[in-house]
Amino acid sequence: MRRLALFLIIPAIMLLTSAALAQEDSTSGTATCNFDANKQLVAEYKLVNINPKKPLFGREIPSGKVWAPGGKPITLFTNTPVEIGGKQLAIGAYTMYVIPAPKQWMLIVSRSTDTSGTYDETMDLVRVPMESGELPALESQFRLTFVHPAPDQCSLRMDVATVGNWAIFQQK
Repeated sequence: MRRLALFLIIPAIMLLTSAALAQEDSTSGTATCNFDANKQLVAEYKLVNINPKKPLFGREIPSGKVWAPGGKPITLFTNTPVEIGGKQLAIGAYTMYVIPAPKQWMLIVSRSTDTSGTYDETMDLVRVPMESGELPALESQFRLTFVHPAPDQCSLRMDVATVGNWAIFQQK
């Protein structure tokens, strides 16, 4: 009888766990940039919905303050050395934050791998001013993507509302 109960309980726990993970994944996004078949950057982030009827900066996105989208920092994984803002990043994991502002956003790459959302300025590796431009269509959700402007470059794009921001990672 005991074995029968375990036989039924274990699959039920596995089913509930996978359902919980699937729910969590629906609020997360992943962006990947492949330099080649074995070398890549991967960024994981929280999806943030934006109300286009409200001002962009305010409750949802702070202006001039460190922001972790969705309350969690963006995690960056690289299996090849890259450079951003004149700073070389070794193979490994990092967290990223942004300082949004109406004219220019700042990307912060941190050596911290703490994904709790707690920001520690002493862990900053580099702060990079991001390029900015107007999007052709409204984005109602904070989106993060990578684009290849050149074979050895990955442009990290952060699009929200009518603003696109980007910074270049150079493969070393």
